[in-house]
Amino acid sequence: MTLDELIRSKRIREQDVADDDIATAIDKARSDLLTASSIMKSSNSWAFAIAYNAVLQTGRAYMFANGYRPASHEGHKNVFLFLQTTLPEQKTLVTYLDRMRIKRNESIYDANDLITESEAELLLERAEEFLDLILATEEIKKLL
Repeated sequence: MTLDELIRSKRIREQDVADDDIATAIDKARSDLLTASSIMKSSNSWAFAIAYNAVLQTGRAYMFANGYRPASHEGHKNVFLFLQTTLPEQKTLVTYLDRMRIKRNESIYDANDLITESEAELLLERAEEFLDLILATEEIKKLL
């Protein structure tokens, strides 16, 4: 999908976002990474969910810095559609993170404990990698 298609389908919308909102999303992502790391040994599922939230906040910060917001309906999915469109050189990482979006949804809403320690640890590593990647983009560097 192109950005125009995402806008026409109302998955994202153009909007100026205050620098403070971008910084807040980055701060949340950093905090979530620390929290996920600190509870990794006590709860794989919650560490996974919190690491996923760090990814989501990072993606939202990148969207905001580019002048977009996701639609509230399927908001998480829309963030990943935006990332797939705007970061094609990171297709492998973004595809993995999007799969973890689905897995997180299943783990939260299904009764089964689906998340292993190694899955939680890998997502935490990838979430940290993703944050570093986004922090290095020109859109974010000029704001922080």
